[in-house]
Amino acid sequence: MPNRESNPEKRNLGRAAGVVSFFTFQSRILGLVRDMVLAALFGSGMAADAFFVAFRIPNLLRRLFAEGSLTIAFIPVFTEYLTLKTKKDAFDLARVVLTTLSIILVITTLLGILFSPWIVRIQAFGFGGSGVKYDLTVLLTRITFPYIFFISIVAFFMGVLNSLRRFAAPAAAPIFLNVGIIGAAYLISPHCEAPIVGVAIGVLIGGALQVALQIPWALREGLRLYPKWQLNHPALKRIGLLMLPAILGSAVYQFNQFMGTLLATFLPEGSVSWLYYADRLVQFPLGIFAIAISTAALPSLATEAARKDLAQFQSTLNHALCLVFFITLPSMAGLIILGKPIIQILFERGAFNVHSSAMTAYALFYYTLGLWAFAGVRIMVSAFYALQDTRTPVKIAVITLVINLTLSLALMGPLKHGGLALALSLASSVQFLLLVFFLKKKTSTINLKPVLISISRSALAASLMALGVYYFQAKWLIVGEATSLPGMVTNLAALIIIGIIIFFGAARALGCTEIATIVGMLSRERKK
Repeated sequence: MPNRESNPEKRNLGRAAGVVSFFTFQSRILGLVRDMVLAALFGSGMAADAFFVAFRIPNLLRRLFAEGSLTIAFIPVFTEYLTLKTKKDAFDLARVVLTTLSIILVITTLLGILFSPWIVRIQAFGFGGSGVKYDLTVLLTRITFPYIFFISIVAFFMGVLNSLRRFAAPAAAPIFLNVGIIGAAYLISPHCEAPIVGVAIGVLIGGALQVALQIPWALREGLRLYPKWQLNHPALKRIGLLMLPAILGSAVYQFNQFMGTLLATFLPEGSVSWLYYADRLVQFPLGIFAIAISTAALPSLATEAARKDLAQFQSTLNHALCLVFFITLPSMAGLIILGKPIIQILFERGAFNVHSSAMTAYALFYYTLGLWAFAGVRIMVSAFYALQDTRTPVKIAVITLVINLTLSLALMGPLKHGGLALALSLASSVQFLLLVFFLKKKTSTINLKPVLISISRSALAASLMALGVYYFQAKWLIVGEATSLPGMVTNLAALIIIGIIIFFGAARALGCTEIATIVGMLSRERKK
């Protein structure tokens, strides 16, 4: 069987994914620490619900207009300029985009602050249009809204640096957001009349730090940051045309989360927070591997699309899908079996009680069922936008949104907040399958048979791992409420190690060639 690492683009993909995974892992660990701090200080009560709703509004805009559309629309065009024209032409384009983007962001930020009361009414209709909870949410929204300015500038730099195959600084940026929030929770919150306000201020501090990190890297590559105003630049229009449908087509997951938050405000208090904490755990493997691989794959796919090299495009896409499912499937098994003890260890202290753990675990189970689809969608969307096809994802997005809304309304009654999580998982599964179907229809050379073979092997290895972990948990290593925290941590760590050994042993026996890429990624990081 040929070595998957023999192709230069596959080696580049593995190397880039390793860099992104390395920094993303650190960010996710700090993110968990951040959530542990927030859970201990604010639990899942009114202040926490208000902050998570307020922070989700600029965060939603970030994913829609920054990473969700700007990055995906900018990278293929910028990469085309780097590939077919000169670096100077590409950097001139980048300066035009940065100038135009900055002006739009300033206006958007001012409007967002001004219209925060109406935004909150839409995002959290269940909070009502008055009262302490509503007023607090409006205040927090006004404080955090400028974050969209900072993070959109970060997304711009991410597009430039990733296209130049520089992944470290953009991947490390979220670390500084977590540092800002954690620091503010301890240093600023105690001095605020409403302590949660300090956390909102920490969001702004983190955003400013993220921008500051990118600038030296961009300057080192030769990008000059002085303005260039050229609205008639031909590529600017192309990026704009790609962005408009991309706002919907490449960010269905964020729209679905928006609807989930809106509907959760009609459920018992704490539902917003339970969904948030469960989503954070799902985002851990999703961010470390799935998003890292899709981030690393997009510049390679865009380069191959610009060169019209569809054979290499298929090879890179297949490799990315095989990698992402190789990691996602055992992650699903692990979260389903060990979800509750993980939540207890991470969050169950202070204001976050046993009931909060049970309700968060309930949501986590239903989110985890869709983890494979969340991961696969990231890769497939990258493939469509590398081909500069925006219409197909838009059509699929509309279908997915309708399915998610219908299922959410149907399931939130009997399953409460778990129904909202399940609806998102089912809708995202449909979205992935439709993306695969239409990509095959669009590009006749695409052959996903190797991916299906790889998925079958990974799924079998993950199933064997799940059986082993379940057996050892039930017979040897008890993780439960009667166990002390150090004992729970020890037992959980042992179960995870056992799971890893079983999975990689089974994967090796089954001939999963993705092991070589994973080992390469890890070995490169050890050399850092």
